[in-house]
Amino acid sequence: MSRVRRGFKARRRRNKVLKLAKGFHFDRRTKYKHTAETVKRALHYSYIGRRLLKRDMRKLWITRISAASKQLGTSYSKFMGTLKAKGCVLNRKMLSEIAARDFDGFKAIMESTK
Repeated sequence: MSRVRRGFKARRRRNKVLKLAKGFHFDRRTKYKHTAETVKRALHYSYIGRRLLKRDMRKLWITRISAASKQLGTSYSKFMGTLKAKGCVLNRKMLSEIAARDFDGFKAIMESTK
């Protein structure tokens, strides 16, 4: 059996990793061994960051809704409980935007739940 020269396939595989290292400094961009390690770590951190962003945004929405509902004399949990009981389809993201930008609209939503 003849020997297989792997230059093309190996280079293509390495270049895939090296392209992901755009913007890295020094050996982390040019030397494959360093680059592969750094890119793997960077991809892992970006995966974690996407999950943390979702968590942080939900916290922000809840804080906004809680602050607005406290100004109107009720707690967050009671407000959300009455919304669920009335069958309101607004999610936390939309409620927080309304609370932050249109307080009169939020007040109207609060009155409709009572």
